[in-house]
Amino acid sequence: MNVGLARAHGAPCPTAVLDGRTVPGTEAGLLDALAALRGRLAECGEGDVLKNAVVRPSLHPLFDLDYYFVQSLPDSLDSFDLRGSCGHSILAAVEVAARTGMIQPLVPGCRVRVNVLNNGDNVVCEAEASSTSGTRFTAHFLCSPPRTPDSLLTTGEPVTRVSFEGRGVPVSMVSIGNPYVLVPAAELGVDRTEDLFADDPRLFDTMLRLRIAVCEAHGWNTSGSFPKIAALLPDPSGALAVRAVSVPSWHPTVALTGAICLGAAAGVEGSVPWSLARAAGHRRGPLPLLTPGGTVRVSAQTSGEAGDRRLAWVSVAGKQVDYRGPLRPPGSGTAPTTAEPSEEIPWLPLRA
Repeated sequence: MNVGLARAHGAPCPTAVLDGRTVPGTEAGLLDALAALRGRLAECGEGDVLKNAVVRPSLHPLFDLDYYFVQSLPDSLDSFDLRGSCGHSILAAVEVAARTGMIQPLVPGCRVRVNVLNNGDNVVCEAEASSTSGTRFTAHFLCSPPRTPDSLLTTGEPVTRVSFEGRGVPVSMVSIGNPYVLVPAAELGVDRTEDLFADDPRLFDTMLRLRIAVCEAHGWNTSGSFPKIAALLPDPSGALAVRAVSVPSWHPTVALTGAICLGAAAGVEGSVPWSLARAAGHRRGPLPLLTPGGTVRVSAQTSGEAGDRRLAWVSVAGKQVDYRGPLRPPGSGTAPTTAEPSEEIPWLPLRA
């Protein structure tokens, strides 16, 4: 089983990228292999790796890579969630695929088209710059065909009130890339960005309980990692401050799919992101998202006339990915390398 490691800046951990041509072809076989891989990662000092991407050259003529995401859960070595995707891991998978000759080498301006098997997403990863150590990308999440704003809303309404510990809490439930629960931080007793970004275990616990309440209200599975949850505040800088939960702790920034959800939902009138972005002074152009690890800018491209606007794609630029190298056997004495692959490794072109 061929495994490479890469990490997108702002991601909670590296991604283990598996060559799909070298893994078992059944779900049960894949999960057994991933459980064994987690033990191997721990032996190699990479026990924090909880994201797995299975990639292979796509058989579809419109894509370069087929991608399948598996989230490792901290409960046990054989505990996984297969229900969602991960934008940072998509970029990591593209980086490893290019370094190992599965797809063409990455040069500025080239675009890699990814078919996400988990949820049918179409993602274009555009290389902005490349070096021996990694690549900077713009990630474009496409809507094919373009979607109406209300189709992004899980409940069909911009704001849904969820019964939570004796009161109704307004949330927006949005799904593009991954399903998200978006809640005003003020509803959780937080009204300053510095408090939102503090390592407050009470806020973390409250957000976990609210996520469970949302799942129970809609008959969704409360275990696993989806839907994700994020708390929002309008920041005096004009940005939308975001605090998100990952697995199994705070997200160091915001998930790429979370940024996509926020950028799309900010265009849905009446939604939590729309209201709070306007309160921060944002009206048009890329939406700045202020996170504990820096600012992320997301832009949404719409088409159509007023009254019939449709979302075509959502983009996040400036996402750096560092290549960590192949996973070495314990005791091999060879550390992961950031050197570029040998020219002898052929590029595998698309196959019909």
